[in-house]
Amino acid sequence: MKKRSQIEEKYKWDLSKFCENDEDFYARLKKLEEITPEIKKYEGKLASSDDVLFECLELDDKFEQEIDFLYLYACLTIKGDFEDKKANEVYEKISSFVTKYSNMSNFVGVEVAKLSEKHLKELQNVKKFKNYKRLFEATLRQKKHILSKKEEFIFSSIGEFIGGFSDNFDKFTDVDLKFSDIKDSKDKTYHLNSSNYSLYVESKDRELRKNAFKEMNGQYGKFINFLSTNFINNVKKTATIYKLKKYTSVLSGKIYNEEASEKTYNLLIKKVRENISIIERLFEVKRKMLGQNDIAIYDTFAPVCSELHKKFTYDEAIEIIKKAVSVLGDDYVALIDRAKNERWIDVYPNENKESGAFSWGCYGATPVVHTNFEGNLSSVFTLAHELGHAMHTYFSNENQLYQTAGYTIFVAEVASTTNEMLLLYYLLNNAKSDKEKIYYYNYFLTNVRSTIFRQTMFSEFEQFVFEKYEKGEPLTKHLLCDKYQELNKYYYGKKVKQIPEMQYEWARIPHFFTPFYVYKYATGLICAINIANNLVEHKNDMQKRYRRFLSSGSIKSPILLLKECGCDLEDEKIYDDVFAFCKKIIANWEGLIK
Repeated sequence: MKKRSQIEEKYKWDLSKFCENDEDFYARLKKLEEITPEIKKYEGKLASSDDVLFECLELDDKFEQEIDFLYLYACLTIKGDFEDKKANEVYEKISSFVTKYSNMSNFVGVEVAKLSEKHLKELQNVKKFKNYKRLFEATLRQKKHILSKKEEFIFSSIGEFIGGFSDNFDKFTDVDLKFSDIKDSKDKTYHLNSSNYSLYVESKDRELRKNAFKEMNGQYGKFINFLSTNFINNVKKTATIYKLKKYTSVLSGKIYNEEASEKTYNLLIKKVRENISIIERLFEVKRKMLGQNDIAIYDTFAPVCSELHKKFTYDEAIEIIKKAVSVLGDDYVALIDRAKNERWIDVYPNENKESGAFSWGCYGATPVVHTNFEGNLSSVFTLAHELGHAMHTYFSNENQLYQTAGYTIFVAEVASTTNEMLLLYYLLNNAKSDKEKIYYYNYFLTNVRSTIFRQTMFSEFEQFVFEKYEKGEPLTKHLLCDKYQELNKYYYGKKVKQIPEMQYEWARIPHFFTPFYVYKYATGLICAINIANNLVEHKNDMQKRYRRFLSSGSIKSPILLLKECGCDLEDEKIYDDVFAFCKKIIANWEGLIK
C-alpha cells in the first residue's frame, strides 16, 4: 500500500479552506485562546436582560464557528495518516482547547435553561431572536435533563477523555491490528487489510471468500478481551451519563434528543422481523446462481455474474454518478463536478489512513468526503453515498443560517442512500442483458440486507446490551458474542451456514461507539427507496419536495421533515410498500433464472 506522500495531490482533499497549513492553525488557535475568555463576562448575567442574552449567544456562535474550522482541519489531517507526528500534535492541541472552551461556555446552556418556560416561549416570537427559535424550542424540551452549572462543568471537563474508548478502537483497528495472508482454492496468497477486505469477500473463489471472513473476524477474536472490555466500558460511561441526565434509558434519551420517535424505532424492528422471508429467498436464489449445494455466511457477497464483476476508475465513477443523479437537476450535477475539481474528496487508501468512508463539513466551507476507492462497484456506490451526504450539507449550509443548518443524524442517511438508489436505477435502466440485470438485482438486494436488515440487527444487539446493563446485569465477552451469534442466525435465515468467527464481528463495528446510530441507516434506506421511486417515475412532485428537504437543515423536527417529503415512518404503509418493492425485485430475478 502507498504512503500518504505517494498519493497524487489531485486525489487528496484540499484542507486549505479550513486552515492554510499548520502555521495558520497555530496562529488562529493562539488568537482564539486570547479572545475566547470574553465569553466569561456574560456568566451569571443571561437572565438580566434580553440584550445581554443576545450578545452572548452571538459571541458563542462566532467562537464555535471558528473552532469548527480548526477542529475539522486537525481531525481530517490525522485521519489521512494516524502515524503523522505533526498531525497528532495538531489534533491534541485542538482537542484540549475544545474542552477548555466547553468549560468556559458551559454556563450558556445552563443559564438559558433556567429561564422560565414563559420567557423561553416569548423569546421565540422576538424578531431579534428569530435565529434562535429552534434553540429555545430544544431548551424547553431539554429543561429537565440539563443539570446544574457545576455538574455541567464536570461533564465538559471530562469530555476530552471520555471519548477515549472510541479512540482506542480507531487506533487499534487502523494502525495496530494486522492480518495474516490468506489463500484461495489454488493456494495463491493474498495480503489482507481493512481496505481490500471487500474485494476478497466479493471474489468468485469460495475458498478465498471463506478465508477472508475467517481471518478478518478471527483476528478480532484474538483480541476479544481488550475489545470487549473497551466496548463495555463505553457502554457503562454512556449509560451513566444518560442516567445522571435523568433519562430512563440510553435508547429513549437518544430518540428524545433527536426529536425522533420510539414508535418509529419499534415499528422498524417489527416490520423487518416480519419480512425475514425476503432474506431467505435472496439466499436461496443466490445458492442456485452459484451452483452450490449449500450457502454459507461467507457467500453473502459472492458475485452471481462473474463476467460482470466490473472495475471502474475514479473518473468513470464520477461520470456514472453524475448521470444517475441528473434527475435532481443540473445544479446538483454541477456540484459533483465541483467536488472532484475542487478536491473535496480524499480518494484512495494509503498507509495508516482511516478505513471506511465518511463525509464531514462545517458552516462557511464546502464539505469533504473521505473514501478508500478500490475500483469495484461497491466503491462506486460508496462514493455516491458520501457525495449524497456532501450535497445535503452543501444545500443546508447554503439555505439555512448557522443555527439551523446542521441536520440531525436521524435524517443524515436519507440523502446518501437516495444517491445510491438513483445510481442503482440508472445502472438497471442501462443494463444490456439479463445477466447484467441479475447483477444489479443482486446488488440491490444485498444492499437491502446489509442496510435494512443487518443494521436493524445491529440495533437489536445494542438494545440488548444497554438494557442488560441498565437492569444491573453483568456484561461479559461471552454474553456479547453469544447474543451476536444468536442474532446472526435469525437475521440470515435458517439455511445459511454460520462460522464460529462471526461471533466476533460485533467487535469491529465502529458505530457501536455512537449508540443507536445504526438503525437510522435502515430508516434512511427505507425513505430513500420511496423517494427514488417517486423521482424516477416523476411522481408526487418529488424533485421539489426532496430538494426542499435537502435545504432544510434542522429547521423542523426530522420526523416532520420526512413526512413533508412523503416518508411517514410512523405509518406501516411505507415499510409495507418498500418490502413489497423488494419482493418484486426478487421475483424479477427468480423469473430470469427459471
